[in-house]
Amino acid sequence: MKKTLLLTENFPPKEGGSGRWFWELYSRLPNDKVLIVANDTPEGREFDKTHELDIVRIELESTEWGLASTKGLGFYWETIRKVLKLIKEYGIEEVHCGRVIPEGVIARALKLLAGARYNCFVHGEDVETAATSREHSLLVKNVCKNASMLICNSENTANIVRKLGFDSGSKCEVLHPGVDTSRFEVAAPDTSFRQKMGWSGKRVLLTVGRLQRRKGQDFLIKSMPTLLNEFPDLFYAVVGRGECYDELISLVDQHELHDKVCVYPDMDDEALIKCYQQCDIFILPNRTIGNDIEGFGMVLVEAQVCGKPVIAGDSGGTRETMNIGKTGHIIDCSSTENLLNGLSPILRNPEIVDGEVNIADYAKNRFNWDQHVAKAKRLFK
Repeated sequence: MKKTLLLTENFPPKEGGSGRWFWELYSRLPNDKVLIVANDTPEGREFDKTHELDIVRIELESTEWGLASTKGLGFYWETIRKVLKLIKEYGIEEVHCGRVIPEGVIARALKLLAGARYNCFVHGEDVETAATSREHSLLVKNVCKNASMLICNSENTANIVRKLGFDSGSKCEVLHPGVDTSRFEVAAPDTSFRQKMGWSGKRVLLTVGRLQRRKGQDFLIKSMPTLLNEFPDLFYAVVGRGECYDELISLVDQHELHDKVCVYPDMDDEALIKCYQQCDIFILPNRTIGNDIEGFGMVLVEAQVCGKPVIAGDSGGTRETMNIGKTGHIIDCSSTENLLNGLSPILRNPEIVDGEVNIADYAKNRFNWDQHVAKAKRLFK
């Protein structure tokens, strides 16, 4: 494997699926071959005391990612200067970009200045949303054209890259995120945990993810009064933080669902895994908003490894996370009406899925990190 620099703003302790993906993947690659350059925060510096990865923290946050403003130009100039110094200091042979923008733009400049080849991770929503801005679209096309490889998190993302004309597809390689099967696993029923969470005697639907509109927590909360008429034991548990927290709490108040819906914004990893293990059904009611999609849906894989059937919205790459009908279902979550029409028939079936396939075994066999790391090593050689 070449001496590699991973450049990413999204890295623990920052929450999010792509940051977890990078942590899990690059912590399993040879330590002496990887330098991680991530965003500098006090929390990040504290986190770095807990691991042995070779990591440098620099400022990677900016309110402007275009080149048409002095702020954007200043951000790129300062970041390129710092990373160029690290490339020379560490003898870097290849740069891996966490996203097309802004990390890919930085890598493109580094290739021009230092000849460093680069690979770029593509998540789906990043290239979709870039297409709404002419400037960003031109930047994405230039980054993709000059990358050695585009590492797509799903076949759906690779198809988006081709459809938008950012690449013919010849550079696209699909590398699904994996799951840590030593942490996420099937567990026996824990009555004390369910009691502590207020789940006793309830049929618990669980969503884990950032509190943002495309994740769909809002539509499911709005659907709960109707669902409860037919399924009075239903309980909706929402784990996550994000910009829609106040809106979701307001919906709970508005529909008087205080004993039927709970949002948990501050949950540690141990309790989070227990939620996966002790819920009844995992649901990600995601939808497409404008060009914003769900690139893959790691939470759906984590839930399946814990033995739980999953339900997801028909947007982005969620279909690739499950064996449809065997370990989970895809439904239309683009409106509350469509969500109800898709979800209600599933909830009427006590088995949810047909039971021919062991849910946990399916997810472990398809998404374990061993095979994903092996594929990454082949791609990065």
